[in-house]
Amino acid sequence: MPEYTVSEISGAIRRTLEGTFGRVRVRGEITEFKRYPSGHLYFSLKDEGGKIAAVVWRGSVARLGLKPENGVEVVATGKISSYGERSSYQLIIDRLDYAGEGALLARIERLRQKLAAEGLFDAGRKRPLPFLPSVIGVVTSAQGAVLHDIRTTIARRFPLPLLVWPVP
Repeated sequence: MPEYTVSEISGAIRRTLEGTFGRVRVRGEITEFKRYPSGHLYFSLKDEGGKIAAVVWRGSVARLGLKPENGVEVVATGKISSYGERSSYQLIIDRLDYAGEGALLARIERLRQKLAAEGLFDAGRKRPLPFLPSVIGVVTSAQGAVLHDIRTTIARRFPLPLLVWPVP
């Protein structure tokens, strides 16, 4: 019977996992969600039959597709990898989607009901729109020529204060 070091076994398990599965889509409910100061996100995906650890590296967080929350059923896209120092495996995620259109619509409906219960849709809360705006708001990148073009066009056509909300 051959003898192996722990590192050899860990490496073989990692190669087997990554070679067998490649990229995968995994459906499950987010639990144990935690955002670390490093910017990485850690959580578990579970269903009635099991649970798998998951990680989103800081560089992938902005491209995820949705904000992870405990209790939300998602389809996670990524790759299976092992972490040899703890003899564990995890899903390294680079994309999250709500699990089915029905789940997304149900989530939207729950939010709508919550806001309605707070009275935020009551007719008495609505204010009439002014005939002309007093401020123009723009959501765009703070860098690039587009912001300069917007400022120039607004200054020429409709000179009003401009509120810029920068996004990456």
